[in-house]
Amino acid sequence: MAEVEEKVIMTPKSKTANSTVLIVERKIAEAEPSDKIHVAGGDHTGIIINKEKVYENGVTEPCQAQLEFSVYLVSANTGSHTREARGLKFWFKPELSLDDCAHEAQAFFRELVSPQDFPKDYVGFIKKIIKLMQNKYHKLKLLEIELRQEGACDPPPEANGEITSKTIIYKYCNGSFIEDNHANQTLISEQRVLDMIENAYPNPLSVDHFVAAGKWSKADVKDALESLEEKGLTRLMSDGVYVRQHSIDTQVVKQMPTLSSARQPTIAIVTALYCEKQAVDAMMDNQETYVRYTTVGESNVYTLGTIGSHRVVTTKLPSVGRTREAMTAAGNSTTRLLGIFQKVEYVLLVGVGGGVPHYTDYTKHVRLGDVVVSTPAQDLPDKYVYIFCEKAQRNDKGGWDYEVKPYKPADYLLQNIALRLAQSNAEWSNYVEEGLNRLKGVPGRWEPPEGATDRLCVDVGGGAFIEVAHPSPQGDAMRAARIHCAPVAGGRAVAAAGEARAAFASHARALAYDCELDAVLDSVVGNRKDCFISIRGISDYRDGTRGKEWQPHAALAAAAVMKSIITAMDPPEECH
Repeated sequence: MAEVEEKVIMTPKSKTANSTVLIVERKIAEAEPSDKIHVAGGDHTGIIINKEKVYENGVTEPCQAQLEFSVYLVSANTGSHTREARGLKFWFKPELSLDDCAHEAQAFFRELVSPQDFPKDYVGFIKKIIKLMQNKYHKLKLLEIELRQEGACDPPPEANGEITSKTIIYKYCNGSFIEDNHANQTLISEQRVLDMIENAYPNPLSVDHFVAAGKWSKADVKDALESLEEKGLTRLMSDGVYVRQHSIDTQVVKQMPTLSSARQPTIAIVTALYCEKQAVDAMMDNQETYVRYTTVGESNVYTLGTIGSHRVVTTKLPSVGRTREAMTAAGNSTTRLLGIFQKVEYVLLVGVGGGVPHYTDYTKHVRLGDVVVSTPAQDLPDKYVYIFCEKAQRNDKGGWDYEVKPYKPADYLLQNIALRLAQSNAEWSNYVEEGLNRLKGVPGRWEPPEGATDRLCVDVGGGAFIEVAHPSPQGDAMRAARIHCAPVAGGRAVAAAGEARAAFASHARALAYDCELDAVLDSVVGNRKDCFISIRGISDYRDGTRGKEWQPHAALAAAAVMKSIITAMDPPEECH
């Protein structure tokens, strides 16, 4: 007779032509091998497989966590796509709190779809679930697994909303997956040319720059530029270079005019993308824009105006990223801004970012259109609001070691206002509506895209992704854009990779990644500005640079939160 002890038992629950439901549970049991029961041995001792449908579901309480994700299968014979939904429902032992249940379910799922050993066939998928439950997740009492064929479908979505140079999908043949590579050629389009001009703004670009960067012909580039110029989106300058045509009056100057003390701004707002600056400008009154063009890559744009009782100045960085030129330009632009406008006391970094999703707990889940405001983590002694990861590498224990630069303001005034704003559910959405009205006629989709475009994909290695359903709010609560207060992170070492990204976000308690603005904060701190904050509207699940469809609205949401914070500040002293 087998020894009576806790076993992990898999039992079929139901099966139809299109679906299979399995139960994996942990319980005290004894079993003898038979033609209906397989009792595993060796490395798999402690696992029992029931081969027939014998499960009677005695669980009456609702599950503590659940999630659903999709796998796209491609027939090796016909090339047609089939989408399969896979659902997991979790029941934990009673000693776990609801928060701990959500955390454990999230950790279990991340480990299940880890790129290191993502199971690429049915048997491997079920086996990995059983082994995780047996060897690591001892508080997991019962897991219900549903595999549901959803029929023919379109090809899977591109991860993060942008065509990459190589997409890997899985071909399904005889119960296993085969990797298949498909190269996507980048073709010239007016939109891609306009994107390059807007990213470089206020720096002008030459035809040769487009030819080198896009590997396009000079004739195709000229055709696209001429068409954009006819539409009023670009302007040819006297020395044969092109620049974005502003939709508002702009004064081109060799140097900034001297401002009287009363007109000096006390708040500086730094943006990195063109749509970010457009969104911020839509929150301002009494605007004046000055541009100083140079041919050496250090052009500057400043828009002066008011928000509430405060004088503000906005700028757009000419480029961001990890090249030496981009980092130098971002730092120099910020230093020049703070040197010209020496009464600035507060610096706000406003724009888009990549959200950090939670797959099982809605209260911790960040979605597209939400806004993350950089505040310290409540449970960490180090009160940084922004953290940059310079290096991430695996250690001998299977975890991660990081080299980081944390940034902490000397004064948390802006963070305290943001926390009150998030807790009070203040109507910052009114400023979104105000911005939408002001941006009518301005190119770009400023309204929120359809909810179906918010597709949450998880990297499972090799360039392949699975799609996960978003967790839902409890009860009858309606889904609405939310403000989240947490650190913001940056760093290509972690922002781009699925597993490293999730691990560093958990380590740093970050809920958003940006496009690497540490050089800006180095300048802010170096210029002894005690109050700074980063406000990121979520446009994708990477670093904000990939989700082109959501960028305009996400930038507008961030700008609306920015305006809410500024209007909640005490008026400047001369206004008292």
